[in-house]
Amino acid sequence: MIRKTLVAAAALMVIISCSRHQETEFFTGRVDFPVEPYLGVKEAMAARLIPHPRQLEWQQMEMTAFIHFSINTFTDREWGTGKESPELFNPVSLDAEQWVRVLSEAGMKMIIITAKHHDGFCLWPTRTTTHSVASSPWKNGQGDVIRELRDACEKYGMKFGVYLSPWDRNAECYGDSPEYNRFYMEQLTELLTWYGKVDEVWFDGANGEGPDGRRQEYDWQAYYDLIRELQPDAVTAIMGEDVRWVGTESGYGRETEWSATVMAPGGTPESAAINKALGIDAMSADLGSSNLLSKAEHLFWYPAEVDVSIRPGWFWHASEDSLVKDVSKLADIYLSSVGRNAVLLLNVPPDNRGLITDHDIRSLQGLRAWIDNLYAVDLLNGARPYGQGTSNLIDNDNTTTWSPRHNRVASFVPAIAATFNVAMLQEDITRGQRVEKFIIEALYEKMWDTIATGTTIGYKRMIRFPEVKADEIRLTIISSRSTPHISTFALYHAD
Repeated sequence: MIRKTLVAAAALMVIISCSRHQETEFFTGRVDFPVEPYLGVKEAMAARLIPHPRQLEWQQMEMTAFIHFSINTFTDREWGTGKESPELFNPVSLDAEQWVRVLSEAGMKMIIITAKHHDGFCLWPTRTTTHSVASSPWKNGQGDVIRELRDACEKYGMKFGVYLSPWDRNAECYGDSPEYNRFYMEQLTELLTWYGKVDEVWFDGANGEGPDGRRQEYDWQAYYDLIRELQPDAVTAIMGEDVRWVGTESGYGRETEWSATVMAPGGTPESAAINKALGIDAMSADLGSSNLLSKAEHLFWYPAEVDVSIRPGWFWHASEDSLVKDVSKLADIYLSSVGRNAVLLLNVPPDNRGLITDHDIRSLQGLRAWIDNLYAVDLLNGARPYGQGTSNLIDNDNTTTWSPRHNRVASFVPAIAATFNVAMLQEDITRGQRVEKFIIEALYEKMWDTIATGTTIGYKRMIRFPEVKADEIRLTIISSRSTPHISTFALYHAD
């Protein structure tokens, strides 16, 4: 009984301490909970977990591009065997500037290229193997796709990332874990030292059998340490420590997407043990609720990336030229990825000439036009807020910033009469992700009607609904871990 009383008293002191310092003391990237704390203690600490600066910069890009291009482009495969002849690789019209120009005009802020896919074919003249562009007829073996793309990114102000598959179906040492890990790190070192700044390193966890059924064990921690040494500002993704896979390749994020998650980052044995104990993985529906928080010993800032291809496959296939996703589908994906607190990684594969096709370009141009039209007019810009919860609501650069400590209800009178069908909310994630539930209501002809409800917000939350015409709008934060910091509340009309 005495022990329980002491624990309760200690928990109360922690809550009081958290309350006093909640706006001045934050945890960057990770927070470790004290032993046997009350849930309220964990929630107060969770509210002050914030992203590392490189994660924040990554999140603010919103849309990035994947380039799947390799030997598979010439064999009409998705996964190569590793036995393909480099002689097959010959993109006679390859134009990396076209890739970057098209993707930049579509609104992408970074390009990640498959420097090596599972087949082991390298798009740069690596010193580690002859299975590369150096053995191909393209530019008489003097070409370097990575160099051309990096130079094009530099010219157009685009960020640059590399995908380096850990699984290598060509390398004879694959399955000899120490030897292959050295081999892989040599390739990684080349990519991180030959081409200037690298902004993202992307690797999945694909792991096939080596010769004679040998199982390869990846040394993830060594990979991470090497990246931090050579490219300290690069985010590491999917099996990395900064960015996680959303759990599907459909293009759709979760309705409730926590960046502050109990899921331990990366592929190390320690991370695997934490996630196994909680019974979660990247595909779990819940990665950050208070129910999970009550069971966790740690919390991590580990935001989601939504990867999807503009085509059914990841590599270009002529048979899929008529199956490129149209503007309507891409717009829906945008609202369900960027609009659900994630970054969209859209794959656009060049064809066997080395060019992005007109089919893909038309859809990308349509997506950009749709996004520009969506954001053209914020129907709440200039709206007059009122209510008890709006004393600390300010207009900052034509956006509404709201941090209500007590009454979390704000009403707005739109500056102009308008019809809208999309609401956008953003939290100031430099002060944490806090909102657990919100509701938006509209007043029209003296009747209030609920038009949207949601759970998490995070960096950005967008909700689409049937067209609404309103005299007033009311936003209520139903539940939040500590004081919510709403950086933006906007209303738009989308075609």
